[in-house]
Amino acid sequence: MSSLTMPSPAVNDPDAVPEPRRNSEFYLLAFAFGVVAFAFLNVAATLKGLGVGTLFEYMIAFIVITLVAHLAVRRWAPYADPLLLPIATILNGLGLVFIYRLTLAGRFGNAGNSAVRGGTLNVPMTLSTTMTQIIYTLIGVACLVAILKFVNEPRVLQRYTYIFGLVGMFLIALPAVLPSSISGVADTGAKIQISIGGFSLQPGEFGRLALAVFFAGYLIKKRDVLSLAGKRVLGIDLPRGRDLGPILVIAGINLLLLVFESDVGMSAVFMGLFVAMLYIATSRTSWLIIGLLLFIVGALLAASLFPHVGERFNVWLYPFSNYNVNVTGDSYQPIQGLYGMGNGGLFGTGLGAGQPYWTPLIQSDMIFTGFGEELGLAGVMAILLMYGLLVQRGLRTAMMVKDPFSKLLAGGLAFMFAMQVFVIVGGVTRLIPLTGITTPFLSQGGSSLIANWALIGIFARISDTARRPAPRPIQDEGLTQVVPIK
Repeated sequence: MSSLTMPSPAVNDPDAVPEPRRNSEFYLLAFAFGVVAFAFLNVAATLKGLGVGTLFEYMIAFIVITLVAHLAVRRWAPYADPLLLPIATILNGLGLVFIYRLTLAGRFGNAGNSAVRGGTLNVPMTLSTTMTQIIYTLIGVACLVAILKFVNEPRVLQRYTYIFGLVGMFLIALPAVLPSSISGVADTGAKIQISIGGFSLQPGEFGRLALAVFFAGYLIKKRDVLSLAGKRVLGIDLPRGRDLGPILVIAGINLLLLVFESDVGMSAVFMGLFVAMLYIATSRTSWLIIGLLLFIVGALLAASLFPHVGERFNVWLYPFSNYNVNVTGDSYQPIQGLYGMGNGGLFGTGLGAGQPYWTPLIQSDMIFTGFGEELGLAGVMAILLMYGLLVQRGLRTAMMVKDPFSKLLAGGLAFMFAMQVFVIVGGVTRLIPLTGITTPFLSQGGSSLIANWALIGIFARISDTARRPAPRPIQDEGLTQVVPIK
């Protein structure tokens, strides 16, 4: 051979060693930092530099935190998907930017000082709100690091299937059994959080992750039984009657969520997670149909029997009625969000140049409408594309990993994330009834942000397992040894 260089391994060569691609992840992180820094500076310039004394401190703190996550992935999950961390970083960063933008408006006495609901002013926002969100980011990244450090293989979680199930059910049901003074959300009727001494926590955010592990472990054990067909109706093989128990129990719990916690969003994500994982495990379309029908019947029944559930549907169907449209009515919030997105047009008013603070709870439930106003249709489509890419990477990881438990867990978590985005975005755009669920990584609040960083940690661990090269045997003086490739 005239060339002194060795030929590169073929793409389909089974002996080719996958590249860790941590440098690619670092370059993508640098791009994410640039986008977030530009957004911060844009807000400061639009609001004429007000309150920018701590801007660089926020940015440096955020960069340091996410670089710690990168170093953890490089150390404990070197073969993880290189897109997971940069996507989460840019979404989290944009959420910080918008919360910072709202705090600047609130600090100087504009309407952004609070959200308007029922003719009263509430939810004051100060510059410490942004720092609090950064602290939540730090805690979330710490959870990611802990998952990568202590969970060497995702299938280890399968050993604790029923423990995760009990923990998940306890966390989701906890707000329902506590007094409204502790678990209620003001002016909404929902019981989704625990508030003690100025500190609030939404245990359902963590309960969903625990239940996803439980569903994966349970369905792997029972998938052969659940795959058996019973009667055939209208060309669909229905499951046997004796196998309907698990989904009926889950549907009953879902109805309790609707009734006692008034949490339509959580119930939709919860039911969707179980049905999707059931379908992935059994490949039977009948389970999808049964799950969808049970959810619809349960939601309609709860809407007709309990006023606070029916009110959600009434606002969705008739938001512009004279009774609902004023500031004391229940449609004021979604209508203000629709007007804000309409004002944004195609390219938006620009970060800091809009008036998103007129929408109640813009910093949490309605933050997507704020981005629609200031970034326009182009901006929110870019955000949705990032969400879609994150879901696609999760599904790709599920297809690559060989362990059945890990495969089902990754697929279920990817669907749960997609379902959460659909529920909140569909609610604020009036595609479906509006719920109080958070927008992943963007909304103010610690529970959702920490849980989503933990989800990224699980994805990273599973993708590292899927892409990690298998040990290969080598000959050493007649003895065969299996040595992992480093």
